[in-house]
Amino acid sequence: MMWSVDSSGTKCVSMYASIPCYLDTRRSFRNGVINLRVYPDSSIYCKRLPKNLRYPRRSKLPPEFGTNLFLKKKTTDPGLSLTEEDLSASAHEYEDHRAEGTDVVWEPDEIEAISSLFQGRVPQKPGKLQRDRPLPLPVPHKLRPLGLPTPKNHIKLGQSGLVSPRASVSKQVCRNPGFLVGLAREIRDLPPEKDVSTVLDKWARFLRKGSLSLTVRELGHMGLPERALQSFSWAQKQAHLLQDDWLLASVVEVLAKDQELKLPIHLEKFAELASRRVIEAMVKGFIRGGSLNLAWKLLKISRNYNRMLDTSVYAKMILELGKNPDKEMLVMALLDELAEREDLNMSQQDCTALMKVCVRLKKFSLAESLFDWYKQLGRDISIVMYTTLIHSHYMENKYREAMALIWEMESAEYLFDLPAYRVVIKLFVAMDDLPRAVRYFSKLKEAGFSPTYDIYQALLGLYMASGRIAKCKEVQKEAEMAGFKLDTRSLSGH
Repeated sequence: MMWSVDSSGTKCVSMYASIPCYLDTRRSFRNGVINLRVYPDSSIYCKRLPKNLRYPRRSKLPPEFGTNLFLKKKTTDPGLSLTEEDLSASAHEYEDHRAEGTDVVWEPDEIEAISSLFQGRVPQKPGKLQRDRPLPLPVPHKLRPLGLPTPKNHIKLGQSGLVSPRASVSKQVCRNPGFLVGLAREIRDLPPEKDVSTVLDKWARFLRKGSLSLTVRELGHMGLPERALQSFSWAQKQAHLLQDDWLLASVVEVLAKDQELKLPIHLEKFAELASRRVIEAMVKGFIRGGSLNLAWKLLKISRNYNRMLDTSVYAKMILELGKNPDKEMLVMALLDELAEREDLNMSQQDCTALMKVCVRLKKFSLAESLFDWYKQLGRDISIVMYTTLIHSHYMENKYREAMALIWEMESAEYLFDLPAYRVVIKLFVAMDDLPRAVRYFSKLKEAGFSPTYDIYQALLGLYMASGRIAKCKEVQKEAEMAGFKLDTRSLSGH
């Protein structure tokens, strides 16, 4: 702003810029004019704008809607392609900007790269543009997880129970359980006047030694010992099926079970000459048929002739004899004989059966010895074996040892079944431990089992002993809803 006087003597004001300023006191008034100066170093001096605001770039044109900038091929549309005139115009603009002294400088390669975005794919270096993808892994590598051993193809088919699809028809048929059981059903459906040769002749060329043993046993389960004997007689007439020990043992077991086996006059000579498999089959047949005296006699004769039978035969014999308390001496004799054997080898089911027999006969130390022996072999202990030993300690009033087994089962995370819950709850009731008994009673119902009559009765007695009448009525009502009528004599006394 400047004050001035014109020729007529009138004062006028001239406005140059409206910016903050300081008054220069050194030359404030000279010739009637006020001079104002602006110092750039002052704090109120206006700051300069950034580059992007002083020289804004031209906004890019958006691509056409629906186009793919990378996969779309070069087009010949004149509206989208850049001609030489456009490039020359861009070059002129570039020169104009340089002449104006701007800081934005566009190189020719940058202009070409930006223009290629609106043309299509960015030009690449010459060479192989397409890469070869690796072939996918074969199917077995996807189906079978890594780290597993590769399957072996040289396993014997008889031991594995599997038949290769490339095997001959006879090998696929002679060991096929479905086919052999089907033969037994066809024989069962025959009229009584027809012989089994009507069915077996059609498949004679496919049968091998040991094939008909399963068919004969299935006929025994169907209650047809005559048909089983006819099948054995038919096999004796076939040259390639002679001297089949498996078939003979199956027929002997079926006939002995149905009490249709004619015993030889000299049983000692038979035990001396017959094979071990046939003797075992005869003993098993006698046991299943209820002829325990004949089975015991044959076992005694075999022992006299040093014919060591399988331990499963002894286990089945002890299990049947243990049902009769009068046979305790025979059971103890068989147990002593098993203890003397160096090659003692029993399955889990046989060992559990022997433990149950020992508990029934109140031979608790023998049951614990069998459990410890089986555990030392490093085999898996089943929940049934634990339950049997806990019941043994409960019957012997060894509650502390029984509690140790329960803690061992819980640490191993065993899933309790209904017999296990029954034995454990009875143990806690005998120990007068109400909290644990109630907790396991709740676990029993949470597991989906229905409490039995003895569990309700034991829990009712425990509540009554602790004086909790309301709980007694609650248990009684729950038992009545389940269909049980508990003994309420203890309640009536109160």
